[in-house]
Parts: sequence; C-alpha cells; structure tokens
Amino acid sequence: MRLRDRAEALPKRLRQVADFALSNPDDMALLTAAQVAQRAGVQASTLVRFAQALDFSGFSELQQVFRARLRQQFPDYRERIETLRGEGAAGPDMARVLLEGFVAASRNSLDQLESSVIHADIDRATDLLAGAQSIVLVGARRMFPVVSYLAYAFGKLGIRAILVDQIAGLGAAQAFVARADDVLLAVSCAPYTPEIIDIAADAHNRGVPVIALTDGPLSPLARNCHLWLEVQEADYGAFRSMAATFALAMTLAVGTAEKAQADD
Repeated sequence: MRLRDRAEALPKRLRQVADFALSNPDDMALLTAAQVAQRAGVQASTLVRFAQALDFSGFSELQQVFRARLRQQFPDYRERIETLRGEGAAGPDMARVLLEGFVAASRNSLDQLESSVIHADIDRATDLLAGAQSIVLVGARRMFPVVSYLAYAFGKLGIRAILVDQIAGLGAAQAFVARADDVLLAVSCAPYTPEIIDIAADAHNRGVPVIALTDGPLSPLARNCHLWLEVQEADYGAFRSMAATFALAMTLAVGTAEKAQADD
C-alpha cells in the first residue's frame, strides 16, 4: 500500500484521514478507532470508508498494517546479537564485554531517572495508590516482569493488588474489575503493546484513575491516564536495560506501603 501516492485521488474527508495517518502512523497503530477519529477530526464511519477505499475490509484490517510497521522499527533478537558481535561481544573477552556493556546501560538508565524524575509526581502517584481499594496491574511482554514484581511486592506489603495476566486473552475482562475507587497501574514503553493501551483507555473512559509508567509525553498511555511517570531506558546492542523501570516500581511499592500504613 502506497498511501502517499493514493491520497491525492481520495475525496476531501478521506484525504483528511490520509494526512493524519501519514503524520501520525504510531497513533494509527495504537489508538482505538474512536480515538483516531477524534484526533483526525472525522466520524468513525469515515475511517471505515477510508480503509475500504484502500481495499481493506475495515479499519481493524488497515490498523494491522500500521502495527506491522511499528514492530519492524525494532530489530529482532538475532539482529541484536549480530550488533553485539560487531561491538566486540564475541571471542575470549565475551563475558567481560557483555557485562560491562549491560552494567553501563543500566547505570545510564538510573542516572537519567534520578536527574529527570519529578518527585512531586511520585508523591501524587503514591497518594493515589495508597488510597485505592485495589490496585490493578497491567503490563505485557518486556514489561510483564515489572507488574509481576509489583504484584509480589504489594502482596508482601499488605496492599491489595490484582495482576492482569491476560491468560486466554482475557486481559480486558480481567481489568474490567477496576472501579472508580481503585487505581489501574499500566506499564508500557515503545514498541507499545496495543492491548495494554486499550485496557488503560477503557479504564480511563470509565472513570478509573490510571497511573502510567511509560517513556514520554508522546506515548499513547500518556493520553489516557490521570498521571504518568516517565522512565527512559538506555540500551546496549539494542537490548534495553530494565534497571530504571524496576527502581521506579520499587519506589512506588514501598512509598505506597508507607503512606497506607500512616493512614491506618
């Protein structure tokens, strides 16, 4: 599909969608049809007509093209290994080179977090979490270990938390238990997991306070939350550190427990 080539031949409203899609391909991949329509300034039915004009059955099928493009921006693991080999991570010094590289990336991530974090936002986040009836935790793929750790830590600290594990593809149904007196804590960074974005948006639209751990103001999570905390991870050979994300997660867990205990 050469959208840029076909855009000029489209009617005015469809061309408006095409212009939005070309300027915001990540939004096309990650937002719901209703959100895309709102941001593009058109009706949701216009998105369907736009997709059909490009020979797709509907918006969902068109969206898969944008999602595939987003996935291709990040190298697969075999390519990452080749990158590391090119940086000297092979041969007799492999262990030393790898360890030094990953330690340096983790150190850079932690330094960035320490210098850029807004402490008042952490205070606001722990206030919200400490006041919640339940904390619903959502994250997938690379970020699933983070929410798994939070579920473990909150449990040990006496905080009621529900881990959305998405078994059998039931993540949205599991997260639907969140109510206005709960807090949904969502963790996702690029390449964002569409299911997590959808779950957070649904909770936000239902009036559930959403706290997001994500990688910047352009993240789709940042658009559908009460509060977001930025965490940037450095990488070594395209393998990104998790050090800063876990440090921030630990801060939230312990800070929440301290405030919850003080309120008792």
